Amino acid sequence: MVRQRKHTVDDITLHTCNPCRRTMPYRIYAVVHTCGIIALMYHHVYSLLTATTPLIITCLLLLSDIVLTFIWATTTSLRFNPVHRTEYPENYSAKPEDFPKLDVFICTADPYKEPPMMVANTALSVMAYDYPSDKISVYVSDDGGSSLTLFALMEAAKFSKHWLPFCKNNNVQDRSPEVYFSSKSHSWTKEAENIKTMYETMKKRVQYVVDSGRVDTDQSIESDQFRGVFNLWDHKFTRHDHPTIIKVLQHNESEIMPNLIYVSREKSRVSPHHFKAGALNTLLRVSSVMTNSPIILTLDCDMYSNNPTAPLHALCYLSDPKINFSLGFVQFPQKFKGINKNDIYASELKRPFDIITVGFDGLMGPIHVGTGCFFNRRAFYGSPTSLVLPDIDELGPNRIADKPIMSQDVLALAHNVAGCNYERNTNWGSKIGFRYGSLVEDYYTGFMLHCEGWRSVFCSPTKAAFYGDSPKCLTDVVGQQMRWTVGLLEVTFSKYNPITYGFKSLSLLMSLAYCHYAFWPFWSIPLTVYGLLPQLALIYGVSVFPKVSDPWFWLYIFLFFGAYAQDLSDFLLEGGTYRKWWNDQRMWMIRGLSSFFFGFIEFTLKTLNLSTPRFNVTSKANNDDKQLKRYEQEIFDFGPSSMFLPMTFVAIVNLLAFIWGIYNLYAWEEELTLQLMLAGFAVVNCLPIYEAMMLRKDDGALPKRTCFLAGILTFVLIVLGYFFLK
Repeated sequence: MVRQRKHTVDDITLHTCNPCRRTMPYRIYAVVHTCGIIALMYHHVYSLLTATTPLIITCLLLLSDIVLTFIWATTTSLRFNPVHRTEYPENYSAKPEDFPKLDVFICTADPYKEPPMMVANTALSVMAYDYPSDKISVYVSDDGGSSLTLFALMEAAKFSKHWLPFCKNNNVQDRSPEVYFSSKSHSWTKEAENIKTMYETMKKRVQYVVDSGRVDTDQSIESDQFRGVFNLWDHKFTRHDHPTIIKVLQHNESEIMPNLIYVSREKSRVSPHHFKAGALNTLLRVSSVMTNSPIILTLDCDMYSNNPTAPLHALCYLSDPKINFSLGFVQFPQKFKGINKNDIYASELKRPFDIITVGFDGLMGPIHVGTGCFFNRRAFYGSPTSLVLPDIDELGPNRIADKPIMSQDVLALAHNVAGCNYERNTNWGSKIGFRYGSLVEDYYTGFMLHCEGWRSVFCSPTKAAFYGDSPKCLTDVVGQQMRWTVGLLEVTFSKYNPITYGFKSLSLLMSLAYCHYAFWPFWSIPLTVYGLLPQLALIYGVSVFPKVSDPWFWLYIFLFFGAYAQDLSDFLLEGGTYRKWWNDQRMWMIRGLSSFFFGFIEFTLKTLNLSTPRFNVTSKANNDDKQLKRYEQEIFDFGPSSMFLPMTFVAIVNLLAFIWGIYNLYAWEEELTLQLMLAGFAVVNCLPIYEAMMLRKDDGALPKRTCFLAGILTFVLIVLGYFFLK
């Protein structure tokens, strides 16, 4: 019988927690699988001692299986106690004046990869929450320092005076104007038509400015109040060298409307930028000076609000006195719009955002994924029992901000704390705020908060809280994953490694769970070894696995199919489909041979001071109609990227090995069955690669240069195999 845990406040149920029904079967299987792994390690050691296969191959296979065993252990820790939670926001009752204030942080960095109208729509969607408007303050961090983004937000501020009342009076659910007006499911009233006309006019004004690349203050700016700020964008102004810009575009002191504040932190070419974490810490300080709300929502600029009651879902946990003392943040999953039917790039990220997260939630709570997260501001200032004092009192988490945000002393202090040299010789980024030291500041910050004793909660309402844009090109997908790989390796090879530092600060299962992400890049080792060596041995008729009549053969079969069956069941039980699961596991192999592989190289070069990793923004501007058409048709779009070379190389080797194995099937009989099965499995996974190599001529095909280099590498590998295996 599954036990349900209810959490009540004054006899009103705010949320419940239900253990997953598959927990006990998974624990039983974990014991059986562990016995299989122990037997496999014994077999490897026996093979080393008896030297039945070439020593180098046995050693590399043993290394790969050790890596796979460790990763399996981290995955199993997440299957130990998965839970599902349900919130009841309709039960949250409070007078408007009793609602806690909410600060929303929206981050953007490039007006051409992250269009200003997208940023404006995200801001408007959260400004229109079913929440007291005078309690909401939206801060937009523009790390690119773009006048185009500022102009779009000025237009959004004017439009919000019409949009917010329209949404609340008509109970509109799609509070992003672009989404609402693009939908065909609404019955249009005259009021809606008028609002739509206003929106289209605003959109044209913003697009005109974006197309021209600058803001014409004489023609584009209607208000003298805002005209002067654009004088800052002179010939000396660059995205990497500019002064602080803080502009209050709307404030609720004169009318009941949310605050909207544009922030572009000061930058200097010689000062550290700390990428997104630096921008978030600037917002943390600026908001402390201006509003200092106890709850903070962080959002990427493309993650618009899809559920106007999302803050109430978060408050079901943050207002519960039984858990809120140590509750650091409430994490919502990332959901994406525009994903094709079978999700060929695994952009839905179902495994990290649905499957793995419920496993974390049964331990100390989910990791922070960078967006869609409601934070307890207090969590950024030390452990639940110990406050780390900021450098000035105005930045303290418990201070009541009672001065008008437009007052000169408030604005002056806000400009000061947004300076590029403000953090020098302070605890910011180490003990206070979002943590520095990794490109994946979200993972790193969440890990440090958990180590300090904070807990988190996974909140996944039936109506998705946020929707964002997913990459439509494989180059963008693997590029984003490579940045994550470098950031994860920065944590793994630091003193805050989840194995060492985590074991001391967290439970065994929670530290292993964090290792699941930290050691993602190590997947490239077994994928490379199992993708090349058995196939090379197959070409030369050398057996590296047991034959069918050997009992050890069935151990390999059990471990392989058992792991895949368990992974498939995870996927299906969390609402996935067979086709999506197949594409997801195929993309895992592609990432291992591209993102993870080159991430290792990039991190090594950085460690040797031969390269500096950059925070490259993933483009959210889908302007290529041909690319979008290929995506809708579920055709892989590779493009000219060197990261596809190892993947193409492995695909060619497996195809040659499989053809050669079929040709010699009767001659070899049962000796090389496992190697032939492995090559066949790889070939089926690589079908889109073969199509892009030989059958396609469009822009998304693999470049001939990549195919030629992969062919040369294949020839070199076969020649080397002759000397080692013959």
